[in-house]
Amino acid sequence: MASRPVLTAALTALAPISWGTTYAVTTQFLPPDRPLFTGLMRALPAGLVLLALARVLPRGAWWWKSAVLGALNIGAFFPLLFLSAYRLPGGMAAVVGSIGPLFVVGLSALLLGQRPTARSVLTGTVAAFGVSLVVLKAAGALDPIGVLAALASTVSMSTGTVLTKRWGRPDGVGPLALTGWQLTAGGLLIAPVAFLVEGAPPALDGRAIGGYLYLALANTAIAYWLWFRGIGRLSATQVTLLGPLSPLTAAVVGWAALGQALTPVQLAGMALAFGATVFGQIAPRTSPVPVREVASRGNTVTQRRRRSWPKTPAPAAASRSPHARAVPAGGPCTVPPPAGRRPTASGKVAAGSESTG
Repeated sequence: MASRPVLTAALTALAPISWGTTYAVTTQFLPPDRPLFTGLMRALPAGLVLLALARVLPRGAWWWKSAVLGALNIGAFFPLLFLSAYRLPGGMAAVVGSIGPLFVVGLSALLLGQRPTARSVLTGTVAAFGVSLVVLKAAGALDPIGVLAALASTVSMSTGTVLTKRWGRPDGVGPLALTGWQLTAGGLLIAPVAFLVEGAPPALDGRAIGGYLYLALANTAIAYWLWFRGIGRLSATQVTLLGPLSPLTAAVVGWAALGQALTPVQLAGMALAFGATVFGQIAPRTSPVPVREVASRGNTVTQRRRRSWPKTPAPAAASRSPHARAVPAGGPCTVPPPAGRRPTASGKVAAGSESTG
């Protein structure tokens, strides 16, 4: 049983690891300067594929809940993330995004009633510091719009994560359908903005088509299915603490595939962020209930149960007259005792005793 949370966390971690490859795929395979179109191609085709596989549509309140979650996790998050990445110096958007666990801790207290702990706050802070050592580079002044976009994207994704945990899923609906609802809603939200801002879709060659297929299927459909599946089985803080794996993966891919060097400071930051991520998946030990308290609770329950049992009425006393009929407790006697038998004081006929009358 203990291995199930570990397996769930490992599968959920594949989502941010996959998202860490987005930068390399975007720069090496996709048309430049089309972030909204890229977000649209990631979300809408993936959502339609999952809807076709699940063959379940929202019902009742889940129409607006799916729209809200799709806007927070996809429709608003994608454009804001790309906007911040384009306007901020290298790695700053990832640093702002790495404070997402701290937002989730605060939102969990408001929406889920989970009290913040020093452990969760410290783990989120160490993870954010480690990511900053990995991706942050010396640059000029920060762009206010980029900073606001980065903060808004982090708040959007964090709120969507907590609301997904709070609302759960409808009865009989799995994470595949829930993911399809959100991706479709988010893609439909991005579509008009992408066409208004960026115009008609660009011409696509074979490399671009392959890149978009990878982003839509592996990077989005499968990754978000694993992500929302993990939200349903892990705590919101555990899930969001897997987020730093995305910039760490981007740094590793940049080093292995793009020839980017890793400095000792970056390696130290990777160790800090990865250690905080792993530590965040370890469930804190709960203090055992004292034996006396358990015994006291058990005695209380036993006493309540004993009080709830109805008392059996005492049998009616039989007349001692030899000529009277015995009336059993609980109802009148309908069959007279056979001749030659005398009733006892309890109302039963004593076998083998003859009348002396």
